[in-house]
Amino acid sequence: MSHVGVPRGTVRKRRTLALLTTGVLTIPVLAGCSSGGEEAPRGVPQDIAPTARQAVADGSTVTWAIDALPATFNAFQADADGATARITEAVLPTLFPMDRTGQPKLNPDYLESAKVIEREPKQVVLYKLNQRAVWSDGREIGAPDFVAQWRALRGKDSAFWTARNSGYERIEKIERGADDLQVRVTFSKPYADWRSLFSPLYPKEITGSPEAFNDGARTTLKNTAGPFVLRGVDKAEGTVTLARSARWWGDKAKLDTLVFRAVAPKDRTKALADGAVDVADIDPSTADRITLARRDRGGNGQPLTHGPGADVSPAAALRSYAVAHGSDEKAAGIEKAARAKNRKAALAYAAEQKALRAFAVRKSLEPAYTQLALNGESGPLADDRVRRAVARALDRQELAQTVLGPLGLPAKPLGSHLALEGQPGYQDGSGALGEQNTREARALLADAGWTRGGAARPPKDTKAGSEAEKKGDQGTDAEEKSTGGAEKEKGAAQDKDQAKDATSEKEAEKAEKAEKAEKEAERKAGTDEADRAGRGGEDSAASRDEGLYIVGEDNKPGAHAPAHATSGTSAVHVLAPARHAAVQSAALRRQAAAATGEDGTVAARDKRPGGAAGAYAPVGTAAPAPAAAKGQLGKDGKTLTLRFVLPSGPGSQSLRSVGDKIAAMLEKIGIGTEITKVSDESYFQDHIASGAYDLALYSWPATAYPATDGRPIYAKPEPATDGSLLVEQNYTRVGTDHIDQLFDRAAAELDEKAARELMKQADARIWAAAGSIPLYQRPQLVAVDKKLANVGAFGFAAPRYQDIGFKNRQAAGSPADRKK
Repeated sequence: MSHVGVPRGTVRKRRTLALLTTGVLTIPVLAGCSSGGEEAPRGVPQDIAPTARQAVADGSTVTWAIDALPATFNAFQADADGATARITEAVLPTLFPMDRTGQPKLNPDYLESAKVIEREPKQVVLYKLNQRAVWSDGREIGAPDFVAQWRALRGKDSAFWTARNSGYERIEKIERGADDLQVRVTFSKPYADWRSLFSPLYPKEITGSPEAFNDGARTTLKNTAGPFVLRGVDKAEGTVTLARSARWWGDKAKLDTLVFRAVAPKDRTKALADGAVDVADIDPSTADRITLARRDRGGNGQPLTHGPGADVSPAAALRSYAVAHGSDEKAAGIEKAARAKNRKAALAYAAEQKALRAFAVRKSLEPAYTQLALNGESGPLADDRVRRAVARALDRQELAQTVLGPLGLPAKPLGSHLALEGQPGYQDGSGALGEQNTREARALLADAGWTRGGAARPPKDTKAGSEAEKKGDQGTDAEEKSTGGAEKEKGAAQDKDQAKDATSEKEAEKAEKAEKAEKEAERKAGTDEADRAGRGGEDSAASRDEGLYIVGEDNKPGAHAPAHATSGTSAVHVLAPARHAAVQSAALRRQAAAATGEDGTVAARDKRPGGAAGAYAPVGTAAPAPAAAKGQLGKDGKTLTLRFVLPSGPGSQSLRSVGDKIAAMLEKIGIGTEITKVSDESYFQDHIASGAYDLALYSWPATAYPATDGRPIYAKPEPATDGSLLVEQNYTRVGTDHIDQLFDRAAAELDEKAARELMKQADARIWAAAGSIPLYQRPQLVAVDKKLANVGAFGFAAPRYQDIGFKNRQAAGSPADRKK
């Protein structure tokens, strides 16, 4: 099942380039930030009911749910997605599929060997092909297929519409080896991830011309080389049907046919119960239904304790019966109709539960991780101190527990951007950023200028009044600047001296001045209130009739715009009343010396009556207390509020739960969030990719090639000719030159151990930049007919489609046979 937040087509074939930076970070030494030597953690094992081939029956059909019919069968095009990958894995060569530990492993069905045979003067890789490997038309797989794919993907011919060319642009030439079964590939510069190339491998008939590449492989694959062939696509039924290949030279496929059926995630439960599919990725709610169905098997005909009507108490049931059989005919009719509807729903639910008993939930951790993305292009998060404060406020263990704990999966936060736990290159690099620490997060915000009184103070060196008045006073401003320069220099020197002087006499003097300032502020506030009362006649008639006043309709430059024009929400900017702003300013001055150490409490002398700041209140209501009094931080008259965009679909409940917890954690350090929920369909393209967010949750897939696949996601963006930033996959818009250099060095390092060390250094730098905060590896839940073998939650490993089938003694009369 597709998960919102994972861009369509983010299988390893589709991870392409990325974007931006906020400057070079000045941080401690980052290499080897975790304690101890290299870790070798064990990942969660796959759950596929492994069964020897001899115990799997020949024949039958399995139907596998996918989200939608693939837009293309060309895995190298921009609109290729998970369904494209699923189907091409079964019908085309993958030379180095991932194994259970997330490492590339040579596929003996296609290769006898493949290795680097020369390093100097240039890198040369020699592929020795399996002599039995042929395309479905009978032609041998050979060098012409490698050459055609290289020319299509190397990026020199714009007539080929490709999504990426990573690695192919480094190839200098491809030649036939000693015989037709050898392919010799020479690189113009070293490439460590050469195993990532030519997977899937297409026949030269598809990659040999732009017309065939662009259009020919979108709707059909006439020539294939896998355990299955593409039999046909039925758009009306929403199915793609694969049939056992007669020319396959490897282990014969156990199934006669493998059908991929488009079923929306929200419809998976019904599809399973109706027997429309045998295998489906599911969400936790469907997994719970299946678990309950298996538990209720021995219920001896007792009513279900869950589902429609199960929560009706005996008293409520008695009242319903009394109304349905009472003397009030109208009320009785309504109640009887409601009872009939309830009874029908309960019967349908019970029938579904009975059918779901035929399924098992197989679970593991998906080779993908969920992250909190922080958009560093503009706004408060352009400051790396604010981003690091956000990261230090997060209890990642609690967030992982929220998602994984209820499923019985290990709830451990992820420690790397470039490898998952269980992969050889995994090492926890989060020490480069630091552990969760609320006090240090507050200190980072204070250092960035976000303080508890900041929302109530206007920007420095500005005057009250409208923008028009300010523009009209430009001449006066210039005069004031020329005559007041000496005073400003004197004030700056005094501030510097006060910062250095920590004696009790100075502290007492500052406290006395603060008290005087507070009294003066209160006096001015009273004058302001009188002025406002005098201006009351200027209010609109509508406002007087409504009995409302509006606080904070200022639309100041720099305030957050709505997260998206179609979201139906807008930011509400609330300015604290003048008297309370002055009180908070005075209080902040008294606490300035301890700005990074205070716990946020307000002394009794600073407390004032008033409720929470709001946009509307009845006339005569006491003015609300400023946001700063409640703990939200601000600067230059603006509160520190971040736009948090989340998907709204039924399959995204876990993301929303995590988002709510993150918002609560940020509130503890004075950061407010504006949560905007948008449709799953528009979430990624209209918000993440376009940059219309401050905070967002989405996922990236695992890779065996971090130097190639990770660089586009974390690379420093480059400015375009029109002044914008070139953004491809670095949707956080945070990057540095140093990170790019580490990726480039790793991609050219042919020593695997040295390359992994470079990737660990890059990961530490990515942590320190705090644009992406990995949270947890995603759960993988798959509903499978319990009679099926060698299919389920695969984890890192690629499926072996030829081994999937029904177990021998149960295959006859299986649901797949009965319904088909």
